Amino acid sequence: MSLNQVSIQQNSLLDYMNKINKFPILTPEEEYKYAKMKDAGNLDAAKMLITSHLRLVVKIAAKYRNYGLPLSDVIAEGNIGLMRAVKGFDPEKGFKLATYAMWWIRATIQEYILKSWSLVKIGTTAAQKKLFFNLNKIKNKILSSTNRKVLNPQEISQIAHELSVTKDEVTELDQRLNCSDISLHKKIQNQEGETELIELIAADQPNQEIIVAEKREKETRQKILLQALSTLNDREKDIIQKRRLSENSTTLEKLSQKYKISRERIRQIEARALEKMKVFFSQNQ
Repeated sequence: MSLNQVSIQQNSLLDYMNKINKFPILTPEEEYKYAKMKDAGNLDAAKMLITSHLRLVVKIAAKYRNYGLPLSDVIAEGNIGLMRAVKGFDPEKGFKLATYAMWWIRATIQEYILKSWSLVKIGTTAAQKKLFFNLNKIKNKILSSTNRKVLNPQEISQIAHELSVTKDEVTELDQRLNCSDISLHKKIQNQEGETELIELIAADQPNQEIIVAEKREKETRQKILLQALSTLNDREKDIIQKRRLSENSTTLEKLSQKYKISRERIRQIEARALEKMKVFFSQNQ
């Protein structure tokens, strides 16, 4: 079965689910093998990685059903995010494709939802995007113990403060989200049985593209740190790791006993090692 045969536009969602459920789930060994083949330019291997994770896209897309968009369209956008993830996936990083792909699937879906709502003011900053994807959840929590369905001014101020946006932005978005006549308590069927739409509101998480960028930056910093440590001799490296890089720093006294030298000498070695590392960092910025 080819990807061209798996068309959400040409088949009902149920037919689509039946088709993607026939694709095998790869073992970690198979995933690694196909990822390496993909990096070598094998398109069939890339297709195997994609089709084995189409179910993941549906699971994530189901959490965005409360924004008034056809689920089939949301899934289609999620599939685009999955393909981007497969393209950038590096099996040598040590984590599974599903873990990496979730970031890109969510990011693509969220961007699609924001564009589909044609928001001019809402959704242009990280705080406003957070408001868009979390307002209903916070509102429901506030009103859960009351019989009201409308926020009062004090509650609007509370949400604005919590999400770092203005009261006008909260009011405007609340009105737009509630223009639909679909109740958030409407019962729907999913893979886990019957549930309410309100339970499928997106989780309170940062933008996924930001998460990926921060992760890559962290990996780069760690790589440079390891390179800087490699410029030190064994004793210097040990002292820096125990004094600066350990969760519980080792005292000068313990290190002086280990190396049978004075505490002041340990301090001098530490300072010299730090200076070496600073020189390395300045040359590799």
